[in-house]
Amino acid sequence: MIKLSWTNKAGSDLARLYEFLAPINKQAAAKTVQSLTNAPNILLSHPKLGECLDGFQPREVRRILINDYELRYEIQNNTIYILRIWHTKELR
Repeated sequence: MIKLSWTNKAGSDLARLYEFLAPINKQAAAKTVQSLTNAPNILLSHPKLGECLDGFQPREVRRILINDYELRYEIQNNTIYILRIWHTKELR
């Protein structure tokens, strides 16, 4: 059975995004974070849904887009690790 695991960095990313959005609209900030938190559940039934990022080989790191946000994850054995989340317009 496949399970999801959030890294500390991914959790920090959610907090950072909320803190950025909340001063403008707390309700929208909460809705965005909830959407980003729920989105990876699709990976439980379709773990290879995201685009494979070749620059991380031999690790299997992939990404999915959720509206204007990029979520990177890694598949290891039976666990999908949520690595990072950011807005696609952020300077990286």
